[in-house]
Formats: sequence, structure tokens, C-alpha cells
Amino acid sequence: MPLKYTEEHEIFRRSLKKFFANEVTPHALEWKEKGNVPREIWKKMGAQGFIGYWAPPEYGGSGLDFSYSVVLLEEMTGTSSDLSLNIGVHNDVALPYIIHSGSEEQKKKYVPPACSGDCIMAIAMTEPGAGSDLQAIRATAIRKGDHYVINGQKTFISNGYNCDLAIVAVKTDPKADPPHTGVSLILVEAGTPGFTKGRKLDKMGVKAADTAELSFEDCKVPVENLLGAEGTGFYTLMRNLQQERLVGAIGAVLGAENVLNLTIDYTKTREAFGRPICKFQYNAFKIVEMATEIEMAKTFTYKLIDQFLDGEDITKAVSMAKWYNSELVNRVAYNCVQLHGGYGYMMEYAVAHAYVDARLQTIAAGTTEIMKLIIARMMGLL
Repeated sequence: MPLKYTEEHEIFRRSLKKFFANEVTPHALEWKEKGNVPREIWKKMGAQGFIGYWAPPEYGGSGLDFSYSVVLLEEMTGTSSDLSLNIGVHNDVALPYIIHSGSEEQKKKYVPPACSGDCIMAIAMTEPGAGSDLQAIRATAIRKGDHYVINGQKTFISNGYNCDLAIVAVKTDPKADPPHTGVSLILVEAGTPGFTKGRKLDKMGVKAADTAELSFEDCKVPVENLLGAEGTGFYTLMRNLQQERLVGAIGAVLGAENVLNLTIDYTKTREAFGRPICKFQYNAFKIVEMATEIEMAKTFTYKLIDQFLDGEDITKAVSMAKWYNSELVNRVAYNCVQLHGGYGYMMEYAVAHAYVDARLQTIAAGTTEIMKLIIARMMGLL
């Protein structure tokens, strides 16, 4: 891979391996069955420096960079897709909004507890009638004196049920033309009157990673909770979505690699007609095809990581990686279930969980169709 790891990265990796082996792997299936990742694991990860490590030291972080998030994703994949989603949303999706766009007061108040695992964060963009088309959101935040009054609904919010702080996309100017110039971001703390967390949504996969509906009814928050300036929320969302989609692309290709490795091990031990099933030419060729696609996708994705770390605009390329890798992990998981035969359909086998968990990848952080639309526009086709 183009990404060059240092000894510091490997020290971080070794610490992660030990932590996951002791604190995550033994409990991952139980968390899925109960439909929740316990809060204690957040605090344990925070105490070890595994959350918010890239935040500046004055706010409780270690001043590291995104490459450490790649190490975290590499080690977390295959241990718990649920925890991976929870931490990824908090660490690499929501927290950067405050680091990059927050006021000094907001950083001092929210970043240290976010790094320690005491403040779980969510970002509330999607609404019942507005998903990928963010300028179409209908939630409003109307300023009245020294407060904003928020009204609206959000849905499919990862970390929504357990969050202590939500970054909420709203229209501070519902009549703005064009509509996206009226979008702003506001920080809303759990427990604020008028902010209600709805039911945990019953998902197909990643069942322990809480996803919820959020509602706001005459929810008053001080104007100091505005993140950035009024009307700049859409641009902030578009900028930060590069990292969110890169995280998605990395998670997808690593997920494909993990489920394939599980399957290779299985095919070497499972026998049919007196020999391991990997010895059948069709099966061997299918595994080779998947391994080749994964290697090519991984090389492209890790090149993007280098470009992202260098500060390059990767909007077009990351959109390519996000849709391709998401579709890839679904193809690989499908074939790996098939190679497991009847056992692959049993939820006691990791391959079955990988199959249902993978389905989210082509939807979250922008659907495959939206990624292709972005690319087509950047190519001058539409």
C-alpha cells in the first residue's frame, strides 16, 4: 500500500490489537443480540487514547492525523462492525465539524469529553423527506433574540439514540434562494427541552450500532450553539463529506478483505467429495477474482488516503472509491455466503453477519447513485 506507517503507527496498532482482543471480540456477538454497544466501551477507548487522537492536545487529543484512523479501521474491521460504525461516525464524521468549524468556546466545551468517550456525538442530516438532497431539508431554526427555535424531524441518525450532542442541519432561512444558502448547523445537547429521541430503528444489519429518529419541537438553543456562520452549513457539509466518504470507502474494502479471508480459511477445511472445496477449480477461480478486485480497490483507496493527507481535493476520486468499494463488499459477501453453503446462511457464522452488514455500505454517506451523479457532473456529462 502507498500509505507509509511509522513505528508510532505500529505501537498504536499493537495497543489496538490487545484492546480489541480483550474488550471487544469476546462481546461483539452479545452486543448484536442485545442491539446495543455499551457506553463503557466508549470510556475505555477514550482512556486508551483511541478516540479523538487527532484533535489538538489543548483539547484532549494527541495531535495525530487521519492515518491513525486508517489503522483503527484496519484493526476494528472483523472485530465489530457495530462498534466500527459507532466510533467512525463520532470520531471521523461528527467531531471534525467542531474541530474545523467550531468557536474556541465550542472546542473547549465539547472536544475534551468527546475524546474521553464521555460525550457521544451524532450528526443529524437525513430527514423523512430528504436524504442525499441536503438542500431540501425542512427542519428550521428561527432566531428569536438570543436563541434559535428548532422544529423538525430527523431519521436514520447513527449514534442518535445514545448521543450526548447532535450536530443538526437546519434551515435558518427557509426562504433562501438558492435553498442551500439557507442551511446552517447547530449544536444541540441531549436533554435540551424540545429535543426528543425516538425509538431505536430496527435495521437489517449492524444491529448493535444504534440508529434513531430525532424530533425537535420548539427546541430552544442559545445562538452560541451555531456552528460557523449562518448559511454556511451546506458548504461545511460538502467539505466534510470527503472524509466521511473516504472512511466509508476504506471500511468497505477492508470489510471485503476480511470476509474473503474468513472464507478462504473455511474453504481450506470444508470438504466435499473427499477434498477441500478450495481445490475445485471454479471455487479457486472465484476466490482469485475476488482477491484481485479487492487488491485493486485497496491500492486505489490507499492512494486517496495519501492525497487526502496531503490536502488535495479528492471529491471525484473518493466518490468513485465509495461507490465501487461499497458494491464490491456486497458482491464479495454474496459470493462468500455461497462458498459457505448452508452454513453461510446461519447467523452463528461471521459470514452471515458480514453479508447483512455490508448492505448498508451502498446507502450510507451517499448512495451509489448519488456518487455516480457527482462523478457525472464533475466529468461534464450532466
